[in-house]
Amino acid sequence: MNEKISKLKESMEQRIVGKSGVVGKVITALLAGGHVLLEDVPGVGKTSLAKALADSLALSFARIQCTPDTTPSDVTGFSFYKPAEGTFEVSPGPVVNNIVLADELNRTSPKTQSALLEVMEEHKVTIDGRAIAVPEPFMVIGTQNPAEMAGTYPLPESQLDRFLMKLSVGYPDAEAAEDMAERFLAGQLHGETKPVLTGADVLSMREDVTRVAVHKELIAYAAAIVEETRRKAEIVCGASPRALLMMIRCAQAIAYMAGRTYCIPEDIAEAAGLTLPHRLILSTGAKLSHVTREDLVRKILGQVKVS
Repeated sequence: MNEKISKLKESMEQRIVGKSGVVGKVITALLAGGHVLLEDVPGVGKTSLAKALADSLALSFARIQCTPDTTPSDVTGFSFYKPAEGTFEVSPGPVVNNIVLADELNRTSPKTQSALLEVMEEHKVTIDGRAIAVPEPFMVIGTQNPAEMAGTYPLPESQLDRFLMKLSVGYPDAEAAEDMAERFLAGQLHGETKPVLTGADVLSMREDVTRVAVHKELIAYAAAIVEETRRKAEIVCGASPRALLMMIRCAQAIAYMAGRTYCIPEDIAEAAGLTLPHRLILSTGAKLSHVTREDLVRKILGQVKVS
């Protein structure tokens, strides 16, 4: 792990106690140029994790607090008429920033959720026919409560496919909880976080990630894993071509985080576990049998071997 990544991880862990693994995965997504969906029960630090990343980077940040009455224009922006000039002027929305936190994304309507589809894929928004590019580097961090909680709208498959990975923060263990309480009592838990990296640093590292070598055999291995998701009886809809590309890019970022200039099979396997589960649609029988997407991906990884 290079010095810049270490500084970013250390900065975030000053705010997020006992969650080194989750912090590392969010940084991996940042380096891979992907978006992250954080799903967990309220109060475990989903929003704090997103803000810890944003505050550690010298980049523009915006937070969209999603509610049932949030409209698409609250996300993308709108145009308004200026009588004095007799013209329309475009006012970009909060999504036109480097780091965008869509908080409690599944509490807003599907119509508003869909306002993120274009910008997450194409890094631009269209307002009244005018395309506005978002600043680079660009990253969306969505948070959501579990779908079974009251007042939620499940994200459609097309929306989930835009996220590189879906993570769960989880409860802290006893030791981390005690540390958190001590920091809270000392007034150090929510202290100011100063930026440790610039946008140029992130773009430079992203460029380095794209140069990480992926051997032809590993490409075939990744393709075989994705193909197997389309053959399982428990899976109605397997991983998309976008999933394959994102899995390979994630594997490159994992290798880069480990200080290597080339990928190994373990990078592909780890990337599959991060990028595939939330993209799979299970059959009714699998749901009734309480088979999880993560279980199926692990099963596939146990069956598919590097040729």
